[in-house]
Amino acid sequence: MQNSLKTSLGKMLADMLRYYYFDSDSLVEEAVGGAPAAKSFREKDEMALHESETEVLKQLSSMGRLVVCAGNGAVQSSTNLALLRHGISLWIDVPLDIMARDVCEASSSGSYPEVTDQLAALYNKYRDGYATADAIISVQKVASRLGCDNFDDITIEEMTLEALREIQKLTRVKKMLEEAARPF
Repeated sequence: MQNSLKTSLGKMLADMLRYYYFDSDSLVEEAVGGAPAAKSFREKDEMALHESETEVLKQLSSMGRLVVCAGNGAVQSSTNLALLRHGISLWIDVPLDIMARDVCEASSSGSYPEVTDQLAALYNKYRDGYATADAIISVQKVASRLGCDNFDDITIEEMTLEALREIQKLTRVKKMLEEAARPF
């Protein structure tokens, strides 16, 4: 789900890996004519918006050395989930209260309780798609490991290091499986 932490983490991860960074939601907005057009699409023709998301993910999945931050549309269809399998997918699990606070600070789109309820509904709708990720990078897990009581004390650098640790584990496992599949 859209969040400033996800965006910042994606950009820092791309920098550390020396990869390019893309935000698929921004590319979809660009493809349909900007943010106002994307909002209009979302309200009037959600199917066309999903087709644009799939097309953007197809193009990105054919490339290499990318960090792609994908939004809810990436987990709404089996086609999009399959496209995400071309790389390593990470679910950045941010507590709903942090996301609600971000939304309330970024816009005047409702009260905190209303925004929290809306985000909870979205989370429940997309949770199964998120759960297909190769690894979960959880703010709560990082906070617990570091002994932090306040999630705001967790830095982007700490979250990025957690993502790098998970990527390293996944690439080790992939390499072991490839070696095990070789004929003797």
